[in-house]
Amino acid sequence: MKKLLFLFLIFISFQLYCQSKNKTENIFIITFDGLRWQELFNGADSLLIDDSGYVEEPEKLVEEFWDIDPLKRREMLMPFFWNVIAKEGQLYGNRKYGSKVNCSNHMWFSYPGYNEILSGSADDERINSNDKIPNPNTTVLEYFNNQPSLKGKVAAFTSWDVFPFIINEERSGIPVNAGFDCAEGGDLTDREKLLNAMIKEIRGPWGGVRLDPFTHHYAMEYVKKNSPKVVYIAYGETDDFAHDGEYDQYLYAARQTDQFIKELWEYVQSHDQYKDKTTFLITTDHGRGTVPKETWKHHGTRIEGADQIWLAVIGPDTEAKGEIKVEGQLYQKQVAKTAAAFMGLDFSSGENTGEVVEAMIK
Repeated sequence: MKKLLFLFLIFISFQLYCQSKNKTENIFIITFDGLRWQELFNGADSLLIDDSGYVEEPEKLVEEFWDIDPLKRREMLMPFFWNVIAKEGQLYGNRKYGSKVNCSNHMWFSYPGYNEILSGSADDERINSNDKIPNPNTTVLEYFNNQPSLKGKVAAFTSWDVFPFIINEERSGIPVNAGFDCAEGGDLTDREKLLNAMIKEIRGPWGGVRLDPFTHHYAMEYVKKNSPKVVYIAYGETDDFAHDGEYDQYLYAARQTDQFIKELWEYVQSHDQYKDKTTFLITTDHGRGTVPKETWKHHGTRIEGADQIWLAVIGPDTEAKGEIKVEGQLYQKQVAKTAAAFMGLDFSSGENTGEVVEAMIK
């Protein structure tokens, strides 16, 4: 009996050690829907930026986003990524250098991708459509919410209205503000009241997907008011503008999302709960095609390269290595376990759970 008690105390001590050795006390998982690694690492595509079939004002777009140097071009598109994350964090997925990140699911579209990101493993047998089916898998968000120290301190804000099912809001107990949901509660801020009024009036161009400013500002207000420790934000405009064949709007959406993340980062770095204690993990659910040219609008298993994605991370436990220029293979399924590891926890969704990206954590 004494031996069992001793072993139990050793186990508890080890768990406490694991939880205390990291500086990260808050984790934000952030996704762009369908943003290609090609734009992230090279900026605007030379084959699309002045194509009048995909761009309304080619001269204006060239002026805003084009330079012959891809290093300048990518900074014009995503200044926060290249002026802050590239200096203080890490970016994976530039296949020019052999840094590869891929989906391990074989669907290469949204629900399977988000399931893989959040649950830590692919599930092609059960997650093979975008239908509103409650996710049978436990996500890392639900795992966080089941920890006594994090219970009630997890929240999600998403542009796509399928996320309450992907996160399984009913089972997990995690509040998911998605699609055309309004902020709820008796202590709404003035901005939340304004957002609630506007979202009823500004429907946006797509059914089931709201414009990203609503998602972002609902999330910002919630963070300011409730100080959650785990936040998931899923921006959606990049994918929907791409499907519409509007390359100009795709670029504008990418740049705007970059600035949304900048605003969120600057906020957390200016408040005691979050400053130097918060990690951002940022990725995408799938890639897009490149050849033939028109396949940039599409993804799925018939589109070559649609499984090619990217990862970015910034936070107090991540060494500032910037753009990773060494050969290596990472997978989408590694996000969940890595997010938990930053928080000193060991998440598993089964034998196929992706491993922690050790290089991200000092």
